[in-house]
Amino acid sequence: MNGAELFLLGRVLMKLGEESLPEPPGGEGRYAGSARLVLIVAGDIAAHPDSAVGEIAARTGLPQSQVSTAVARLKEAGSVLAVPDPADRRRVLVRPAAEASERVAEVRATRIEGALAAALGSDDPQRLREVTEALEVLARTLMPSSRA
Repeated sequence: MNGAELFLLGRVLMKLGEESLPEPPGGEGRYAGSARLVLIVAGDIAAHPDSAVGEIAARTGLPQSQVSTAVARLKEAGSVLAVPDPADRRRVLVRPAAEASERVAEVRATRIEGALAAALGSDDPQRLREVTEALEVLARTLMPSSRA
């Protein structure tokens, strides 16, 4: 596998992940921005609690407007809290909510088999298990949160 193939595989995996996610309350059309953006922002907030929107934008490379939209969606879902910065009351800091919201629990409980079967063109249980196990190995090996 070369770098271009790895990049394209990454895009395929991102699309599979998006297709696996449950639709947000009120439907996708209700919100600006994709689930991908919301997950990127949520991941950054989890890794860097008590960050300002501008700091999240700088770390993720997303425009500040998209980060603000994602934070608003996460707040509405009860996934994050926005609190005044004690050092500068004009700034707001974003942190993960102490308890997982119903939406977070729903997203975390989502299974990938349906999207994976569609991508493979087969719902053969053995094939699904093989590919799922390969993905689990990659996740354990490459994802920082899985290495701890």
